[in-house]
Amino acid sequence: MIRPPAIILAGGRATRMGGGDKCLLPLGGRPMLAGIVARLVPQSGAMALNANGDPARFAGFGLPVLPDGLPDFPGPLAGILAGMDWAASLGADAVVSVAGDTPFFPGDLIERLTGAGGGIVLAASRDGTGRVTDHPTFGLWPVGLRRDLRAFLTGGGRRVRGFAGDHGARAAVWDAPAADPFFNINTAGDLARAQGLAD
Repeated sequence: MIRPPAIILAGGRATRMGGGDKCLLPLGGRPMLAGIVARLVPQSGAMALNANGDPARFAGFGLPVLPDGLPDFPGPLAGILAGMDWAASLGADAVVSVAGDTPFFPGDLIERLTGAGGGIVLAASRDGTGRVTDHPTFGLWPVGLRRDLRAFLTGGGRRVRGFAGDHGARAAVWDAPAADPFFNINTAGDLARAQGLAD
């Protein structure tokens, strides 16, 4: 099977962290983005980064930097759309989205997403009590839905779950009885916890 390309979503403004690029915060002795790229290399085909502003700050990572194609920071769906457009230019059928603030995502992420039966597939985790939490910034997105997604965004739609649900999204569920591999970093406390997990 041809491995799909992946888009790392880092286009947000990180307001809960005081602004800046969360993916450039140090984690385990290197920028968080470096660890995310290393985790993706054995899983994906080509990789790109969705980020806004001056792309020069990411020059050391060797990734194409794709800004949102819509103004006013419309959220992760704009990054997913940028990834779809880029993946289509590569001749790919789909693109995988990965959050740029979630450094411990599973090593079988792309295998499980692509094996879930086609269409949009979103990641979810099941804790030890059986509670399932969805993680909609991790997903498989067919590039054939680009026109629909662009119309959704220009019409004011913003919710990833909303667009995905409208298109019959499936879920790929990871059992996570202890630590959730989709733990993401939103606060200084989260970063401290992640440092402990990375050590």
